[in-house]
Amino acid sequence: MPSAPSKIYADDVSLLVVTLDTNPFFWATFPFPFAEFLSQVLAFLNSILLLGQLNQVIVIATGCNSCAYVYDSSSERNHGATTGTMPALYSNLLHNINEFLARDRQLDAIRKPGTVPSSLLSGSLSMALCYIQRAFRLEPMPPQPRILCLQGAADGPEQYVAIMNAIFSAQRSMVPIDSCYIGSNNSAFLQQASYITSGIYYKPPQLDGLYQYLSTVFATDLHSRTFLRLPKSVGVDFRASCFCHKRTIDMGFVCSVCLSIFCEHHDKCSTCGSVFGQAQPDASAANRKRKA
Repeated sequence: MPSAPSKIYADDVSLLVVTLDTNPFFWATFPFPFAEFLSQVLAFLNSILLLGQLNQVIVIATGCNSCAYVYDSSSERNHGATTGTMPALYSNLLHNINEFLARDRQLDAIRKPGTVPSSLLSGSLSMALCYIQRAFRLEPMPPQPRILCLQGAADGPEQYVAIMNAIFSAQRSMVPIDSCYIGSNNSAFLQQASYITSGIYYKPPQLDGLYQYLSTVFATDLHSRTFLRLPKSVGVDFRASCFCHKRTIDMGFVCSVCLSIFCEHHDKCSTCGSVFGQAQPDASAANRKRKA
């Protein structure tokens, strides 16, 4: 059943959907300030628009309770050259991010003190794929889509199923997911996302030069990547999260009907309701034992 391969793309025109991690709990504990991170990301987004007048940039803010579109370069109100002393990209994006942070803070759920909640990566990936699918249907010759995840917070095991569904949907639509992870450890979810969708996973060693890493690794369009030698992941963490306790596990039990993963043995699958019975002994073998 053909999907994305049958579509016609413009070779050097990009539709870049950026998921921006705005988790305030993460940035409050991270040594690199959010303002410096955002300034380098804005410079990178501006360079994408300068590379081609047909390029499109969409930014999705990823909070710990919600997600929202905060910038769309194709919107008419974002075509203004300047507003006061600042380009429209900067002023509109900063204004929308501030409004989003205020709304997301009002939805703050109850959490344990001293813990950093995970960002809603599954929601931002779903919104990015929805925007790309809408572009497929509205434009006769859509630009080449790709997703760039700028993530800092740790993975949320409770989002495993939703994130994997988004990854397989992107794979089917031939949409690569690039990942720039700035947190302390690597992200297993983003490693799998970039590996499965043929994207790029990179963890910058020095955040002071974040713009240089973004511009040299993630600014190239899909057509130009075939001529460049871009960094590849040394290893991918393929560990899954169990459906019962939402923990990352190395070994577990898998339901043979719905493929749900559990860290402990259960008599019944909590997802599809299948009963896990013990194997019944063979009747002929039991008769042979009696005769003997």
